Amino acid sequence: MPDTDLFIDLVHEDAHLLVLNKPAGLLCVPGRGEDKQDCLSARAMRQWPDALIVHRLDMATSGLVLMARGAAMQRTLGDAFANRLVHKRYEAIVDGTMPVQDEWSVIDTPLMADWPRRPLQKVDPAGKPSLTRWRALSSASDAEAAATHVLLEPLTGRSHQLRVHLLSIGHPILGDALYGSAEVQARAPRLLLHASELGFVHPATRQMLRFQSPPDFALSDLSAPSCSSSSSSLLTARP
Repeated sequence: MPDTDLFIDLVHEDAHLLVLNKPAGLLCVPGRGEDKQDCLSARAMRQWPDALIVHRLDMATSGLVLMARGAAMQRTLGDAFANRLVHKRYEAIVDGTMPVQDEWSVIDTPLMADWPRRPLQKVDPAGKPSLTRWRALSSASDAEAAATHVLLEPLTGRSHQLRVHLLSIGHPILGDALYGSAEVQARAPRLLLHASELGFVHPATRQMLRFQSPPDFALSDLSAPSCSSSSSSLLTARP
């Protein structure tokens, strides 16, 4: 495999932990099959043999990932995530127009696995409590290509939580191949979801750390659908 395929976007490194910027389309951990062995954790371990995964992003999601150096630090950081002591913020571009305002809104909808269609998740009253805060930053109200740039803060950590919660209020994330309609999928070449902020107290130094990573997509990149082809991509990810 060429070395260029093993590139790692390093945001922070110290003796205890790493913060990496994962590209869309790369697994966090190995999957099943020889073709799914390349992943963020495998790439990191080539450079930092003690690097261990603490949390994950979906393969289609880009953005900041925290890794521990050593098992003891992995347990400590894992506890911080479990106790909701890690600040996480995402950015997404969703279908339709949402109200742009300074106040945060909350999606309080229980989620559970959709067992016949695994790994999909679904809204279900019998599911686990799931909370997401959202705030719209800007919107484009073109009747044929309405979209909104939103900030998202998951207050719980359910699988596919942001994707299903946004779908549940009628605003699926553009480019979502799992939950979006054919039209929603066709409006972007990738899932327009990015983990843009991580904040936490460093377990060793007790320093408050906050990392930011802007997404490589923007609402201004959207254009109206082509009359000749409704399935053409409407957004090109920035280099």
